[in-house]
Amino acid sequence: MAERRVNVGWAEGLHARPASIFVRAATAAGIPVTIAKDGGQPVNAASMLAVLGLGVEGGQEITLHADAEGAEAALDRLARLVTEGLDELPETV
Repeated sequence: MAERRVNVGWAEGLHARPASIFVRAATAAGIPVTIAKDGGQPVNAASMLAVLGLGVEGGQEITLHADAEGAEAALDRLARLVTEGLDELPETV
């Protein structure tokens, strides 16, 4: 089980373009990943509707979770993407 708690670096939060970038990156991870707001129910990180439904604002803390081979590296990449508010998934951590 791997987990990362990170603050969202995109000023607009996980809405529209940033959510799309995040969902594509979560899908590209190739393993099931969930995302949750602090204290909330986890949802599928590869689902655009689920991620948008969280209503995550910029600076809010989220939790990423995965339980599969390669989870640590995948969550490291996703955590970096989210914290730094990047426009694409980093190839390396």
